[in-house]
Amino acid sequence: MAYVAVKGGERAITNAHNLLAEDRRGDVSIPEIDSEQIREQLSLAVDRVMAEGSCYDRDLAALAVKQSRGDIGEAIFLLRAYRTTLARFGVSEAINTREMRVERRVSAAFKDIPGGQVLGPTFDYTHRLLDFQLMANGETPLDRTELDDEHLPEQLPNIEDVFAHEDLLEHEVAAANENETDPFDLTREPMSFPADRDQRLQSLARGDEGFLLSLAYSTQRGWGGTHPLCGEIRMGDVDVEFIPEELGFPIAIGQITVTECQMISNSRSIGEEPPRYARGYGLTFGHNERKTMSMAIVDRALKNRPAEGEKPEFAAHDEEFVLYHCDNVEASGFVQHLKLPHYVDFQASLQFVRKQREEWAERQAAKEAAE
Repeated sequence: MAYVAVKGGERAITNAHNLLAEDRRGDVSIPEIDSEQIREQLSLAVDRVMAEGSCYDRDLAALAVKQSRGDIGEAIFLLRAYRTTLARFGVSEAINTREMRVERRVSAAFKDIPGGQVLGPTFDYTHRLLDFQLMANGETPLDRTELDDEHLPEQLPNIEDVFAHEDLLEHEVAAANENETDPFDLTREPMSFPADRDQRLQSLARGDEGFLLSLAYSTQRGWGGTHPLCGEIRMGDVDVEFIPEELGFPIAIGQITVTECQMISNSRSIGEEPPRYARGYGLTFGHNERKTMSMAIVDRALKNRPAEGEKPEFAAHDEEFVLYHCDNVEASGFVQHLKLPHYVDFQASLQFVRKQREEWAERQAAKEAAE
């Protein structure tokens, strides 16, 4: 059989685009879903796209979900690509999650955490039974008067405040570049190792949820030597502040929803310091609890990375392995590029295999002749 190059071109690609649009639309007798419906009713998918696409814009994230036919990885790619076209006019101040207007806040470590447990919107206590009323669009309109949320305090103390009086929680070490005007920017600077904390957390925040979830799971099952407790996870709105040059003081320029998680585990003593609980930290755009918890667990595991020159025992401790491979856009691109033409590579491989077979046949013939 002869192998020949497949010929194609602009017309074939245009047809592929048209077929893609047709498949995306589906049955035209059914009303088309609009991006506003996606934004409001598929909000968790939208939040994941914003978080891993590193662009806080619900409308654009909803559009990406629609355009990608619900392929979250593709939607993240679309949003990141758009993000690269945006002008940058400065760096905001670090958000203050202590001042978060909390919608949900729970702690698995403290039953009576100051401020109380705020369950908020969660699947945690549902029975995971299919609700066939939703298929028939028969959901009951929600009566906001039934919700007892008017008594929530404006601010709730966080886990650091709870531990502060006994100094039981390890102190965060400032990044090496803390005195620089701008923080490390993974979208503009190449990754370097060992990574400072700002680079590591930025990489994990943009990392693929599934990859980080698997790594976090591995550490809990003996491949990382830690089984942390959720000190606190909170979700709510925070102000974003920016300092204009002409003013010289911070002003609020907007409000975003974020999810923050602090994992605590195994008390330890470092040097002359007394024993304290170690912690891992996670924060993402939107309502992304599973991702934020996974991020915090992996962050905690990376604090146990081996000294320079030592080989890591577990995958979650290998900083280069984790940070290089957690990015879903890069991972997806590298895997999916195998669908694109590799004709030259294949021809070279084919010639090599044919040559090997010829040599093998000659050896077999010589062997048979000798017998």
